[in-house]
Amino acid sequence: MRIIECVPNFSEGRNTAIVDAIAAAVPPELLLDRTSDSDHNRSVLTFAGSPSAVVSAALEAVRTAVDRIDISAHSGVHPRIGAADVVPLVPVQDLTLAYCAEMARELGECIWDELGLPVFFYEAAARRPECARLENVRKLAREGYAPDLGQSRHPTAGACVVGARKFLIAWNINLQTRDLAIASKIAATIRASNGGLPAVKALGFPLESRRQTQVSINLVDFEQTPLHTVFNAVVQLARASNVAVAGSELIGLIPAAALSASEGHDLHWENLTPDSVLEHRLRSRHT
Repeated sequence: MRIIECVPNFSEGRNTAIVDAIAAAVPPELLLDRTSDSDHNRSVLTFAGSPSAVVSAALEAVRTAVDRIDISAHSGVHPRIGAADVVPLVPVQDLTLAYCAEMARELGECIWDELGLPVFFYEAAARRPECARLENVRKLAREGYAPDLGQSRHPTAGACVVGARKFLIAWNINLQTRDLAIASKIAATIRASNGGLPAVKALGFPLESRRQTQVSINLVDFEQTPLHTVFNAVVQLARASNVAVAGSELIGLIPAAALSASEGHDLHWENLTPDSVLEHRLRSRHT
């Protein structure tokens, strides 16, 4: 059975009714997980199934976000360019990344044609090399760069970034300090783009609701850089600033292989359960 995963990020994490409506656009037999964060003001859905079913569900979820979210009134610490901010497709079983990129481009065409929402393509679906990296798309979008589909921006929904990528682990390490400069310095030190750890993207964010700060991490290749390598680096850098790590939290789901690669290491998980493992959720859905 061919299985594709979609992990869209929406710019709403405080209004439960809006997030419920977006999640309801995804058939329950596909939906695996939903996570919201009020400080980020962001929600992440994870759903998986046949390519046609997942692409159709993604379009309906984006449609609901366009109808319900006004990005011009949005506030939150996480960078964003639109209501349906990022919509990646991920190969899970019997699919290639190239196939997912083709499906992403078809999805992007539907988003523009049916919803009038401008689209940037990124990662494996990128049409322009400067748009391959999500952080570059955000930077270019802020500068008024033209999308791949459509013109300018939707008046209330902004633009959408659609693409195909390998598994990405979205992961936050929270620090027992309100000093954002410390979290930002640690994030800058471990980022691959600054010569830090390979396959690591990181930013520092304030967590006012917790009176903490956060090193927010996207680990794009856990085989190259395991979770415990990242965690240990953050702990050491935090200690150098006389700061303790409060814990780490997973956003969305995680492949079992990523946990196996860091077996025996205490990562101070705050929210990891068996249901956090992608393969476990897929198996339980079919039993």
